[in-house]
Parts: sequence; C-alpha cells; structure tokens
Amino acid sequence: MRHLIALLLLALLAVGAAAREARPLADDEAVEQRLIGIADELRCLVCQNESLAGSRAELAQDLRREIRTMIKAGKTDAEILDFLVSRYGDFVRYRPPLKPSTWLLWLGPFALLGIALAAFFMHLRRRAGPPAPLSAAERARADALLAGDR
Repeated sequence: MRHLIALLLLALLAVGAAAREARPLADDEAVEQRLIGIADELRCLVCQNESLAGSRAELAQDLRREIRTMIKAGKTDAEILDFLVSRYGDFVRYRPPLKPSTWLLWLGPFALLGIALAAFFMHLRRRAGPPAPLSAAERARADALLAGDR
C-alpha cells in the first residue's frame, strides 16, 4: 500500500513538473481587454445565464473568436454589438434596449408580479369573510359535546 501511495505521489509530481504557463489568447493585450469588455455585455446563447466572457461553450468560443477578428479589423464596440444583435436578436444582450419588441422582456416580470399580488389579495378577501352561523341542530350537537367534556 505504501508503494502505491508513493507511486501516485511521484506521478503527481511528474505532472506538475510538466505543466507550463498558459499562453495568452491574444498577442495584443488591448484587443483582449476590449474583447472581455464586449463579451461581458453579451449573453451566452447556449448557457443563457452566463456571460459570453465566462462561458466555455463551443458557440461562445466561436463568438469570442469572431469578436476578436472584428476588433483586429478596426470595428468599434457599437458596430460589433450591432452585428451580433442583427444576427442573434436583442436576447444576446444582457441589457436589451427598451423598444416595442422588447417590452415583454422589460415589463413581463412586473406584469407577473402584479397578477400574483392580485390573485393573493383576492384569495385573502374570499377567505377573510365571517364564519357561517351554526344551525340549530349544529348548535345542539356542539353544546352536547361540550357538556360531555366537563
């Protein structure tokens, strides 16, 4: 058992010794900084709850490569965002602009909250009414049950 543990530790050391420093994704650090700035504003179309900068999906890697190419071609940030929005729609942006086609994105959560609150208050109003009075037979039965407890 000791020999097996020693062998595993030796293998781990060998792997650590062979590790190299990660090479940068871009030759130009300014391009990489712009890429990260733009990609932070965009949603990964595969993950949908992750930014394009943080996603490891293949589509996200392809889009980052495309953005890097457009930056090197001299496109502005606005031109790159416009290209991606024209290709994938406003959903690709984390903060889509407020326009008629995105009203549902912006106002939908508030509408759902309003509907839920209205349903909750209607439920409370129905439930809060006074209890129905007992009939004579129910009253006599209750009195008999209470008299039996004493």
